[in-house]
Amino acid sequence: MGLLFAEDPHFDETERQTGFYRYRQLLSARFGRWWKTNLLTLAGFAPLTAGIAYAVVSSSVLVLLPCSILGGMIAGPFLAGMYDAILRGLRDDPRPWWDCYKRSWKQNWKSSLIPGALLGLIAGVYAFMAMLFWWAERSPSFGTVAVYLFAILVVLIINTLYWPQLVLFRQKAFIRLRNGLLFCAKYLWRVLGVSILQLGYLAVFVLFAPWTLLLMPVLGVWYILFLSQFLIYEQMDEVFGIEELYGI
Repeated sequence: MGLLFAEDPHFDETERQTGFYRYRQLLSARFGRWWKTNLLTLAGFAPLTAGIAYAVVSSSVLVLLPCSILGGMIAGPFLAGMYDAILRGLRDDPRPWWDCYKRSWKQNWKSSLIPGALLGLIAGVYAFMAMLFWWAERSPSFGTVAVYLFAILVVLIINTLYWPQLVLFRQKAFIRLRNGLLFCAKYLWRVLGVSILQLGYLAVFVLFAPWTLLLMPVLGVWYILFLSQFLIYEQMDEVFGIEELYGI
């Protein structure tokens, strides 16, 4: 990591660090695993992206709905695999990444189908709405844009707290949503800050497309998920007892 950060004689890769040094340590140790998982995740999202793009180009809601739902169902297990890889890294799981990835698919593919379908549908609807703003003769009002962004922010908050529970625990969806609501109430500003960070990351990729597409194989999904979970992991471990449960 000396290429990116100045060397510190007190930094020891073999000991679990805290703060920024923990961030640096995780990137150094886990980048390769997360990057490979990211490529698989991008492949899993390809049908959803293609379906939404075709629906937008053809201006057809009838095409949008089935493509978004089916594409989301395909993407769901891949997204669960990405979250699983991130959380295993955060708790220093020593097992090979491919074994962990296969285990994630075996454990989570069924439970991730419906959340994936809902996420795909939401993504499709909001992408279509964005194009309606673009096609409209008059620019949308500030209030309309604010409501649109706030709705996306709510979805990001739910995703940030729902998917980690999906890959960590065997629970009913209602329990995950309730836990997420209680967690959000306890750590509102931290969760809100993380979600705003995700919204900004998404906005950069959308506003500067197609050039930002070149960054997808490098940063893509894994980096923002890692950064988001890193920023709330200590609180999640405190509430859910993740490392105690997994014997870390």
